Amino acid sequence: MAKPVLSDPITLRLPLDILEDIEKIAETADRSRSWVIVRALKYYLMAEGSEILSIRRGREDIEAGRFVEAEELFTELDRLNREDAA
Repeated sequence: MAKPVLSDPITLRLPLDILEDIEKIAETADRSRSWVIVRALKYYLMAEGSEILSIRRGREDIEAGRFVEAEELFTELDRLNREDAA
């Protein structure tokens, strides 16, 4: 498996209690603090971050005109339901 491409180092200030937990996890898992922080960020991006990015993509689609008016959608759904019922 190829190593990921890394950014330049960044500076991050954390509340001490969070840093202490990160250090304990890193020590227990025999990993670096950076590994623990990157893993935590990945989980965040998969959960909350994913939803936020989805909202952003939706807004970008609307700004670019890639959308269907609700009334048009409901009309099409009604038409499809009538065809399925026939």
